[in-house]
Amino acid sequence: MIAQTLHRLGFRTVRGSSTRGGKKAFHEMVRALKEGKVCTIVPDGPTGPRHKLKPGVIYMAQQTGAPIFPLCFSARPALQFRSWDRFVFPLPFSRVFVSVGKMFTVPADADDRQLAQIRAELEGYMVEQERKADAFFQS
Repeated sequence: MIAQTLHRLGFRTVRGSSTRGGKKAFHEMVRALKEGKVCTIVPDGPTGPRHKLKPGVIYMAQQTGAPIFPLCFSARPALQFRSWDRFVFPLPFSRVFVSVGKMFTVPADADDRQLAQIRAELEGYMVEQERKADAFFQS
């Protein structure tokens, strides 16, 4: 649904996942990042679990030197699907709160322990960022 919407808005999409076409999509994204293009990734994959960052985004940042800027949003009124990710779909004329978080970088020479640490820190940060975005409409 996200890819189709973006495509209709004129954006180029690269589709792939850990279960389907991921290797090709990974290499295409790395190439785009090395060309200086801005890329966006849905980080918890096509089947979840929710809030668990797949390692691809970390590896891309490591290989390209591209920074990671976590982005999340909340909207009211919105439909929230009963899917594993609780996908939120803003209704027409919704108020939308968008949050762009602090920049994360991944050193090219990071070892497995450091990569796991960065991944865990980014996961926690994104969950907190989502909580704050949702709280915007609670006040």
